[in-house]
Amino acid sequence: MRIDGLTELIVHIGYPTHTFKSPLIYNPYFESIGANVVVVPLACRAEPYPVLLRSIFALDNVRGALVTMPHKVRTVELLDVASPAVQVAGACNAVRRDADGRLVGDLFDGVGFVRGLLRKGVAVQGARALVVGCGGVGSAIAAALAAAGVAQVRVHDVRAGAAQALAERLALHYPNTQVVCADPDPAGLDIVVNATPLGMHEGDALPLDVSRLQPGTLVGEVVLRADITPLLRAALARGCRIQVGADMLYEQIPAYLEFFGLPTTTPDTLRRVAGQDAAALPAEAQDAS
Repeated sequence: MRIDGLTELIVHIGYPTHTFKSPLIYNPYFESIGANVVVVPLACRAEPYPVLLRSIFALDNVRGALVTMPHKVRTVELLDVASPAVQVAGACNAVRRDADGRLVGDLFDGVGFVRGLLRKGVAVQGARALVVGCGGVGSAIAAALAAAGVAQVRVHDVRAGAAQALAERLALHYPNTQVVCADPDPAGLDIVVNATPLGMHEGDALPLDVSRLQPGTLVGEVVLRADITPLLRAALARGCRIQVGADMLYEQIPAYLEFFGLPTTTPDTLRRVAGQDAAALPAEAQDAS
């Protein structure tokens, strides 16, 4: 890859950075299309982060920033403009500078999940969905489902207050979607999402009663420990369609590219050009949940 005086930077800010795989996905893609852009990891601890973020965007050749743990929540207060997804989830994972010099932030966890559904031909508009887990990634997915036109989104968390707070934020930003705090009962629903960490470790309980799943329901996962988690294995046995956690991650990248004003692509192309170098992608992306 050629780096010269015209090279633009996308900085990937987080701490620690030793598991970062984004350079192994973005940079081969940029090279394959002849784009003079490079993704560079920046290891920044929490205390200096606010100063760093503002300073980075004082540079004319910085196209944008990818933001990961532990900075996704702190970033929200540093923005001049926050998308509805950021406002609902209270977290941000992408920042760019607009023509007026403002820092604009968005969140693509949920967008990646919904793009994966649409690519599989799942009818999202008018669907009834359940999101189990109301942390950052669950909130982002619920917001993206509402933005995509689901008729109803049911939210559940073991922390009842977190579910109620998410429901209130969703109702404020997406008044055309019915929002319900509910038990994690998947019966009769079109889309069911596990947005909890359950499934990351051997022996974890299932996040919902799989005996209540009905054939044809799409069951999606954010856990990346393995493609087929115990929940997805049980869902397949019930005749359900599934979406694995890695799909959400690869589907996010085209949305990031569009956000940064760069040529976009497909997840299949990204997988092909990244090859074996990105085979360990899940190691970095666990922070999404």
